[in-house]
Amino acid sequence: MHWRDKALNHARKDAPDESVGLLLNVKGKEVYFACQNISNNSQQTFILDPNDYLKASKLGDVIAVIHSHPTTTLAFSESDKVNCEKHKLPWYIVDPRTAKWIYREPDGYVPELLGRRWIWGVTDCWSLVRDYYKKERGIILRDYDRSMSPEEFLENPLFESYAWRTGFRELRLDETLQEGDVLLMSIMHPTLNHVAIYLGDMVLHHLTDRLSCREPYSLWLLKCTAKRYRYVENS
Repeated sequence: MHWRDKALNHARKDAPDESVGLLLNVKGKEVYFACQNISNNSQQTFILDPNDYLKASKLGDVIAVIHSHPTTTLAFSESDKVNCEKHKLPWYIVDPRTAKWIYREPDGYVPELLGRRWIWGVTDCWSLVRDYYKKERGIILRDYDRSMSPEEFLENPLFESYAWRTGFRELRLDETLQEGDVLLMSIMHPTLNHVAIYLGDMVLHHLTDRLSCREPYSLWLLKCTAKRYRYVENS
């Protein structure tokens, strides 16, 4: 059976949940490897089980990601486009209702900085910082795997511990903020759970379940700010 037929059968079996699988190069042959979707919202999105990815990579080279859109339009969503870039692999989407396919390769896509929808681990506050530095300064910042959910992340936020590994140093109290500096904040929680970009009298940031925006660096945001960082790796 052709790998497309296997992927389509998998999509029909898992519907109305999104199916996900990997296309492998096994000794020169294209092989479909079905994976488990472990997302808590599996009818709208997918999270590929990392154990499945590990098993697949032992069988052959992973050459594409394949998933289905059983209830939504056969088109690449913002999340699909961002994740295609993140994984640096071609993506296929199949519609189990019509057996139609679409295909996309990484092309350097970066969503607009303003007005992006909040999606955990895809377009969230740290993603906005990374995309700002890529678009405005040509700097590629390291990304880090998030916890499975924002709730888990709150128990162990990564920003503070990973700042120095990403090329940032903490500013002293007597140092003045400069445009592009990163602000580490506590938003409605005791941990440092949010990052924003300083833009003079404004900040660029992306709060949970809101659109990314630019807004005044208000007294409230100033009070939420616990630490300030500057990118110095290439200076």
